[in-house]
Parts: sequence; structure tokens; C-alpha cells
Amino acid sequence: MELTFHTLDVFTDRLFTGNPLAVVRDADALTTEQMQAVAREFNLSETVFFQKPENPAHTAKVRIFTPGAEIPFAGHPTIGAAILAARLKAPDPNSDLDCIIALEQKIGIVRVGVRLRKDQVAYAEFDAPKLPEEETSLPPVEMLAAAVGLLPREIGFANHRPTRFAAGNSFAFVPVASLEAMGRARVNSQHWQTAVAGQGFVGVYLYCRETVHTTSHFHARMFAPDVGIAEDPATGSAAVTFAGVIQKFDALPDGHHKRIIEQGYEMGRPSIISLALDVAGGRLRNVRIGGSAVCVTEGRITI
Repeated sequence: MELTFHTLDVFTDRLFTGNPLAVVRDADALTTEQMQAVAREFNLSETVFFQKPENPAHTAKVRIFTPGAEIPFAGHPTIGAAILAARLKAPDPNSDLDCIIALEQKIGIVRVGVRLRKDQVAYAEFDAPKLPEEETSLPPVEMLAAAVGLLPREIGFANHRPTRFAAGNSFAFVPVASLEAMGRARVNSQHWQTAVAGQGFVGVYLYCRETVHTTSHFHARMFAPDVGIAEDPATGSAAVTFAGVIQKFDALPDGHHKRIIEQGYEMGRPSIISLALDVAGGRLRNVRIGGSAVCVTEGRITI
């Protein structure tokens, strides 16, 4: 059996930056085990498999795999898969097109707005299928710091302290005092096993207010070795969940707010994620993620 695949770089407007994504088309005949094996072969943060939608009004059913596990939802696969689907349905690859791509994911139906313009990089955005909710179980600061190779005094800034939030996927959010400390962070395998492994969250998301670009609001890194991702260049699902952290500590006033998150710089894969938050009555009412993607390769895989 031969299947067509594509790769894209997501959350970027330039080739060979951002977060790479593989998309395998017409994957209805593949078993879960085969999908997992293909994801391990690509060895990217995520691989998406297109299948026929259960509802013919939708664009596709998609399943998302890291090299180590299937996950119900992820941001950069959603953005990349939607942009690829829009390009495939466009009658002319050089034409302007605005469309809604409906993707059936394990978390539910995710509708993605895609904008294609001649001589411009494709852009997509979607409303989060679930709003972030705070969870309570989190290792002590000392253990979290040791797990990422930092000192306890380097954890936290202003009123920000480590928290745990989930919006389909659960993450530990760890504020770091400086950009310099962010650059030194590393997974310490021994301490990671003690503090993080088996705790039920996808990974540890580090963030600080110091940024590389003045147009960014936060600098981030995300470690998830337990699902086969040593470090992720851009994590859309974590950015969705991070909206809960922002509202908890920054208490945004009612209205529409936009935050730019930069990630992947320590890996040589700079990425830019657009995060929009709608607040009403002091609570999050909607979260939207946006980003660009560029197509890189197309080929055939024999299974």
C-alpha cells in the first residue's frame, strides 16, 4: 500500500523554521499500530493521518500521533493540516481563498479558518475546542526546578508561580525568572523521572516575559520526553492552555486581548504563535490560536 504524505513547517513564514509536521493522506486502511509506527519513522513532534470524515459535511477525520503516543488534540497539527487541506481543495494554487476547514479530532470538531493569498504565506486560526481548566496536582517547586536543570530561585517572576492547566491536554506551566535561565534549561532525566514522569501531563512548559523580539509577549520552551518529544519547537495546544495561566495571574480586564508567544529559538527552529483571549465577567470566554505554515515536501510512503 502506497500513501501520499506532505511535510509542512508550522507557526512560521519561512522554510526550515517553526515546527515540522507530517501529514499522511487517505489513511483509512491503516491500523493504530501502523500509524504509530509511521509517526516513529517520521520522528517529528506530531504526524497527522487524514481519513474520511464521519460527517460528509466535514473536511476530514484526523488522528494525531507523537513518536510515542496518540493525542486527542494539538495546535500545530491543526494549523498545518487545515492549511494543507485548503491548498488541496483550492481550484488554483495561486488563487486567493478564504475557507473553513472542519476537522474531526478525538477532542471534537475543530473548525479552522484558512486564508490563502497569492505570493503570501498561508495563515490559519481556530477557536480552542475546550477552555483551559486549572488542575491541582503538581510537584513541589524544588522538584520541578531540578527536573529542568534550574535552581528553585530561578522559578517564578512577579506573582507567577508553577501551575497545572488542561484543555484537552494537561501541562505543567513553570514561570522562569529570566531569558538567560530559559536558555540553560535542560531535561535532567533522573529528576524528571521522580518529579514529572507518570504525573498525567503531556509535558512541562517553561515561559518568561523576557523575549528575543520586542513584538513578543512571552518566550517559551516545552519538554515532553514521556511522549517522545525531547523538546517541541512550537506547542499550540499548550498555548491554548497557557491562556488559563495568563488570566489567572495577569487578571486581564474584560475585552479582547492578543499575546504573541515565541518558541523554538534554543532549537534553531524559531516559531511565532498568535494567542487571542476574550474575557467577560473576569473569566475566559474564548481562546483562539493562529499561525502561518509553509509546505516543504511531498512524497510516497509504502506500508
